[in-house]
Amino acid sequence: ILKGMQSSRGGINSIRSVFISARRMASANDKVMNMSSLNPQVKTMEYAVRGPIVIRAVELEKELAHGVSKPFNSVIKANIGDAHAMGQKPITFIRQVLGAVANPALLSSPDLPSDVKNRAETILGGCGGKSVGAYSQSTGVDVIRKHVAEFIQRRDGGASVDPENVILSGGASESIRNVMKLFINRNGGRKVGFMVPIPQYPLYSATIEEFGLGQVGYFLNEENKWGLDEAELERSYNESLKEFDTKVIVIINPGNPTGQVLPRENIEMIIKFAKKHNLFIMADEVYQDNVYAEGSQFHSFKKVLMSMGAPYDKMELASFHSVSKGYMGECGLRGGYVEFANIDPEVFVMFKKMISAKLCSTVLGQAVIDTVVNGPREGEPSFAKWKAEKDAVLASLKQRALLVQQAYGSIEGITCNPVQGAMYAFPQIHLPPKAIQAAKALNQEPDFFYAMKLLESTGVCIVPGSGFCQKPGTYHFRTTILPQTELMRDMLTRFKSFHEKFMAEYK
Repeated sequence: ILKGMQSSRGGINSIRSVFISARRMASANDKVMNMSSLNPQVKTMEYAVRGPIVIRAVELEKELAHGVSKPFNSVIKANIGDAHAMGQKPITFIRQVLGAVANPALLSSPDLPSDVKNRAETILGGCGGKSVGAYSQSTGVDVIRKHVAEFIQRRDGGASVDPENVILSGGASESIRNVMKLFINRNGGRKVGFMVPIPQYPLYSATIEEFGLGQVGYFLNEENKWGLDEAELERSYNESLKEFDTKVIVIINPGNPTGQVLPRENIEMIIKFAKKHNLFIMADEVYQDNVYAEGSQFHSFKKVLMSMGAPYDKMELASFHSVSKGYMGECGLRGGYVEFANIDPEVFVMFKKMISAKLCSTVLGQAVIDTVVNGPREGEPSFAKWKAEKDAVLASLKQRALLVQQAYGSIEGITCNPVQGAMYAFPQIHLPPKAIQAAKALNQEPDFFYAMKLLESTGVCIVPGSGFCQKPGTYHFRTTILPQTELMRDMLTRFKSFHEKFMAEYK
């Protein structure tokens, strides 16, 4: 055939095209980075909050935009704690300061209050060339770290806090991952184990998998408002030693996805447990402003640990906060921090060396942290408006927390604990055996099967509990309380109608 093709100019061109096609096919199948050479931890890690159900929700939005007929006219994304995406308005003071540091020409505007200008000038004074376009130190802008330290001292009512122990980052997630990275060490032949609450926030399971660490789950007690039992901590820790070198305990307070707020006695118990087993404590406290239930109160691990005296006040602790939650909801601006207590000085030097490779977190995000920890004070021009806006956001969240718990709790086949804090409910679905069988026939988790059907039928996007881990044999979903009240009522109406039909179909 080739000889025949060579008999004409066209034949030569055909030969050339055959070889070009073959070369393209070879190069497509012979990439340097392919699925066989890819880091296996990247392939196995999962992050349910942005998983396949959310991807499908985005596709449905596009289909609706192109006029495709659906049994609903909008997609409601209750899958993620993104307050502004759900209609929350920015806090004026935060955006005024942010606008002024981004565009210093606004500092001459008579429309900006004097305290906004003062804050912006202070931040800019700490930046290279008085511009947020300059790199900061890897640890963050010094004056902002100082304000964070002062905020922690005021919050906890304790001794002064050293700003050198505060590291600013792109959201709390970056700091959490940086601290976890310090524990990647296989010299002993075993993975380092991280005790994480189950249900847990998928940041932890995904990062543990990505970094080749060991996940050690301890179950929260759903029958006791997602409380934490010492016996369960002991069981989890002791069983983990068969496989892992367990060194860290992670606490999320207020809880995500479960919405519980730990009482002080529980925190003291956890600290004593960590001391007994020589564990490093990671306290994820990004929802510290989000406490709704009567009688509930946020207690920082730092405050409790230090107030317990020796030997507990010498324990290693990393605690995290963020501008993404609370009343601020500034998720996209990526501001957060970690405060270290009692960390080994040589290790701290190594930590700062490690983060220096990424230069610094976004300086605009750092500026937002400053507006949170150094907000308007009584008597300043912005105080009244700032307080009114903050109180309104938190009051509305409290109202929606109660609305969600009552709504789901009243639906047959669902049980829901009170939402004491944070931004989520984690109801349990009591699925009929027929529905479980139908899911397994499709090789799907039953709560994934339920959540996908809910999305396709109603446009309501939730996250199945299997993405957060849960007790075997139980099925849940996480939903945010962030949709504004009218949208929340619409969501709950759609949900109830779907659930009743689903239960009847699989009865």
